[in-house]
Amino acid sequence: MKSQRISGLILGVVLLGAHLTGAQQGSPASGQASAAASSSPAASVGLFVYPQKDQSPEQQARDESTCYSSAQQQTGIDPAAPPPPPQQANTKKGGGAKGAAGGAAGGAAIGAIAGDAGTGAAIGATAGAVRGRRQQKKANQQAEEQAQQQTQGAQQQTLDTFRRAFSACIDSKGYSVK
Repeated sequence: MKSQRISGLILGVVLLGAHLTGAQQGSPASGQASAAASSSPAASVGLFVYPQKDQSPEQQARDESTCYSSAQQQTGIDPAAPPPPPQQANTKKGGGAKGAAGGAAGGAAIGAIAGDAGTGAAIGATAGAVRGRRQQKKANQQAEEQAQQQTQGAQQQTLDTFRRAFSACIDSKGYSVK
């Protein structure tokens, strides 16, 4: 009787070990399946595709690949290609010189009233040059930010166009796209 309990216990441990080994072997496969799903053509452009007609994962992968290629041909867009370089901002130069000229004129007028137009002009030119450079730098920074926003907007619009073409194709094959 004692030997039957030990045999039963050993059999239970062996079965438990076999079950755990099988579960561990199943985990990487499920991890591979989720990795494959995240590297699907739809996922690469930020779309989620769900089969509505009991398509197999293999069929879904083929359909996504076909629709990805079709969307590329129809739109001429390759989402995997690097984005174009940002547009150059329309930067201006000469802000310091313009500020200096204006500052010198104002400084000379004030200096003339005080009795020393030359010193007033020099002080005004220096102050005007500093102010002019600051204004120019601020304007150039705003122009750069605006150019960057325009580039990002154009890139987003291009990707949206590709997504619409892909979605229309994959939808026609019996999938839900979000």
